[in-house]
Amino acid sequence: MQSRVVGLEEGKDPATNARPSQSRVFPSRILQFLSAFLVVAIAFTILSVYMIRYFGVQRVVPAIQSTIQACYGEPGTLEGWIRPPLNLLHSMNDTDLFWRASFVPQKKDYAFERTPKIAFMFLARGPLPMAPLWERFFEGQEGLYSIYIHSMPDYEPTFSSSSVFYKRQIPSQVAEWGMMSMCDAERRLLANALLDISNEWFILISEACIPLYNFSFVYDYISRSRHSFMGSYDELGPDGRGRYSPNMAPEVNITEWRKGSQWFEINRKLAVDIIEDNIFYPKFEHFCRPNCYVDEHYFPTMLSIQSPHLLANRTLTWVDWSRGGAHPATYGRSDIGEQFFKRMFQGRNCTYNDQPSSVCFLFARKFSPNALEPLLEVSSNVFGY
Repeated sequence: MQSRVVGLEEGKDPATNARPSQSRVFPSRILQFLSAFLVVAIAFTILSVYMIRYFGVQRVVPAIQSTIQACYGEPGTLEGWIRPPLNLLHSMNDTDLFWRASFVPQKKDYAFERTPKIAFMFLARGPLPMAPLWERFFEGQEGLYSIYIHSMPDYEPTFSSSSVFYKRQIPSQVAEWGMMSMCDAERRLLANALLDISNEWFILISEACIPLYNFSFVYDYISRSRHSFMGSYDELGPDGRGRYSPNMAPEVNITEWRKGSQWFEINRKLAVDIIEDNIFYPKFEHFCRPNCYVDEHYFPTMLSIQSPHLLANRTLTWVDWSRGGAHPATYGRSDIGEQFFKRMFQGRNCTYNDQPSSVCFLFARKFSPNALEPLLEVSSNVFGY
């Protein structure tokens, strides 16, 4: 009895006898706890994934996809790249727009069936008084052209939904005659037109312009030409080299200074060259002022330096400077008649694909709004539309 009491007091025998029992009970409780925790963790993970997938992602992703799809088509597909924007009134500034429009495929063979189109870019202050005449010109030619309109920012067009000009307005800014803002407007038109990868040729025209031939003739003439039509010539007088500033050097020397018509037709390569330019633009912006009339010199000079072999060095838009002054002659109702246009067509000589040609102009300006009615009367016999 004494030894057993001593053993209890010293804690030896009970401890020795209890340890085997505890070693069997303690691990089983731990395993039960860990198993329960693991089940809860797995259940929570599955529930979290389910919640994120069906309540988080589905509420966010469709909104993003619908926004992109509305402008460019389904993202991640070829259709999303080649489909032109459905709405021209985007929110990009010029920097973003020019960057986006400067994308050029490196592989020349298209991965889809592409019908090259002509982009008609209207640079206007407000209304298009010759719109009914242009409507006749475009009739039945869907898929071969695109239309873009740059007007004053506060102008609100009123074209009906059946018009080819309906919702063809691009985001615009104020453009002042003879100033760099005029070239900015032209670059803005080019950049918006470049977003449609099927646009191959780009024609700048004004609200006072009219087409002198039917659409098929114009399309064939432009699509078969090996050159783009931008006037670019060296004028030695005060209205030519006299506008040159020595500050243009070394990017532009006086012997490279060129002048040309504001109204042009260029191909896609030259259009990209114009909107991605950051070499000549700063020079013209800072030093072609105030009486330099930058819109007559910037593009002709730049392109004649970079790509002279691509230029026909003439414009496709007829104007009459015979009356003198800072602006060409304007023709109204009393001037319009078949004899008037016969005089315009006759006696013209130029080159087309390095061969002599009597067809030198496809468009003409300037025509006042009151000339529309007589123009519509003679368009079938004179213009063929």
